[in-house]
Amino acid sequence: MLKHPTLDLLQSLGLAGMAAAFRDLQAQPEARSLDHAEWLALLLDHEVTARNQRRFETRTRAAKLRVAASIEDVNYHAIRGLDRAMFLKLTSCDWIRAHHDLLVTGPIGLGKSWLVCALGQKACRDDISVSYRRMPRLLADLALARGTGRHARNLLRPLTRVDLLILDDWGPESLTAEQRRDFMEIIEERHNCRSTIITSQLPVDRWYDLIGDPTLADAILDRLVHNAYRIELAGESLRKKRPQEGAVTVPA
Repeated sequence: MLKHPTLDLLQSLGLAGMAAAFRDLQAQPEARSLDHAEWLALLLDHEVTARNQRRFETRTRAAKLRVAASIEDVNYHAIRGLDRAMFLKLTSCDWIRAHHDLLVTGPIGLGKSWLVCALGQKACRDDISVSYRRMPRLLADLALARGTGRHARNLLRPLTRVDLLILDDWGPESLTAEQRRDFMEIIEERHNCRSTIITSQLPVDRWYDLIGDPTLADAILDRLVHNAYRIELAGESLRKKRPQEGAVTVPA
């Protein structure tokens, strides 16, 4: 079959989704019964779908989520105190658009990281920018930046601008003076204009001690806690119940 000149035109305009749909429709005899408006509608629908997929893939690459998790795979039957109605509400991502925060606490092995990565993946699907960082690694990177003479602010700036920032695995070590200041800058810049998820093995009422300095602790927790949703997990580690599966990658 000769290549239709319309294909060249669509590709030159960067309309790859429409070009692919055009090729598919050409190969389908039943498509000949469609009128021009129906053809155009199908081409446009394929182009929108292709662009949404490319945006999603770009978002997920930038997010660097720890695990490939999705909200459709969440296990609500596990005994860990996960409120299904509340979690489903969070999957709408309306709380992110309203600039609220989410605090997830509970012992190790209950799927905290998996759950927040599932929410992060859903945010990427909703065209919301996401960044995932493990708190210990982030704090180490900031310390290294200062030690080598690089500007730590260059590392902090992207964290203050992303729509959803996931800070995973905070604690149990207390913050140093520099770490407190960095943490305060992140929270202050994001307060009421961006959303943050924080996970920790320690309950929120022990975060004051984690921060250390009473003045900064009051300031940070005041900004974090008052408008935040909370997921407080409890129970036996899910990893003990499924030793044959990967502890990080199984649906949580």
